[in-house]
Amino acid sequence: MDAREIAEAFSGHRFEEAIPHLAPGVRWVLPGQGAIEGREAVAAACRESAAQMESLAAHDFVRFVAAGDGSVAAVDAVGRYVDAEGNESFVSSADVYELDAEGLVVTITSYTVEVGGPDPASAAPGHETDHDA
Repeated sequence: MDAREIAEAFSGHRFEEAIPHLAPGVRWVLPGQGAIEGREAVAAACRESAAQMESLAAHDFVRFVAAGDGSVAAVDAVGRYVDAEGNESFVSSADVYELDAEGLVVTITSYTVEVGGPDPASAAPGHETDHDA
């Protein structure tokens, strides 16, 4: 897999496809939340996330744009998640992937925020900006 394909698999929640392409010392940086260090720890976090998604009534992407070449790739996405009660939420994310000379992912930086709808610029309910006043 090339950088873009790895990024699409990881950001697209197809973790098992991406895990073999993670460097042993991979670092998954989650700004504001810390970092997950090492392939096994990242794989465990991915599998936990996948298990949580299995409990959802539905999940898909309303936006998914990927770019990559050589040792860098990025994905801009908005995911739609529906819980068992039918409550819908949207999460906007931007993931940046850095690969080493062997084509293994050494760093993933994931910026995520809950938004109010499929437009990533929409504010989540209860998170109005000063412009909304």
